[in-house]
Amino acid sequence: MTNLFDVSGKTALVTGGSRGIGLMIARGFVENGVKTYISSRKAQVCDAVADELSEIGTCISLPADLSDMSDVERLANEIKEREDKLDILVNNAGATWGSTLDEFPESGWDKIMTINVKSLFFLTQALADHLRKAASAEDPARVINIGSIDGLHVSALETYSYAASKSGVHHLTRMLARNLAKDNVNVNAIAPGPFESKMMAQTLKDAGDHIRASNPRGRIGEPDDVAGTSIFLCSRASAYITGAVIPLDGGIVNCN
Repeated sequence: MTNLFDVSGKTALVTGGSRGIGLMIARGFVENGVKTYISSRKAQVCDAVADELSEIGTCISLPADLSDMSDVERLANEIKEREDKLDILVNNAGATWGSTLDEFPESGWDKIMTINVKSLFFLTQALADHLRKAASAEDPARVINIGSIDGLHVSALETYSYAASKSGVHHLTRMLARNLAKDNVNVNAIAPGPFESKMMAQTLKDAGDHIRASNPRGRIGEPDDVAGTSIFLCSRASAYITGAVIPLDGGIVNCN
């Protein structure tokens, strides 16, 4: 049974891996024997986090600004130059934007759609052959897209482009899963609820007690929650799961 959840010896790329949910996933991978590349926009931060995680395993910094399509291509090429194949791609890099309906700017729409949806698609496209090379019927290669419960329910926050982008991520996950299933590449999405992150910091500061009290589990997400779900989705235990969107929210969407 233990071997069902063993991910040691695999190679992963985690975008947005220097903080928040991406860092939680990257740390879980490194602690469990996955050679993990992390990417983020700020090179100095990315390098420092990789150095820290390298004290417990293998972690390599590949900074990139995924809002720039040339950087998406460059990141993919760097992986291809360093590795013969890629077992795991975690598309976590993302951003949000809040504004009232009457004042919401075009820039707040385009920026979020580019980072959250467009770059995710084209990075997956660029690395698809490397994922195919790692894949087998018994243990497929894995793509994990990080969506959000805001793509599953209607949030009270006026983050219009963010919610629309995450709903798009969820359906794009299903589209990619259908296409790549024949190549033994599983594509799934995790839809997190509230976790400690820079993106959630102000919301938790303003309404953290209410968010915890209204959550059926009575708390917000912890690092092991998302690391454990990611490890499951990358292990043989999940070899028959593809095209799924997993709410990781303590029951907010399905139990309230």
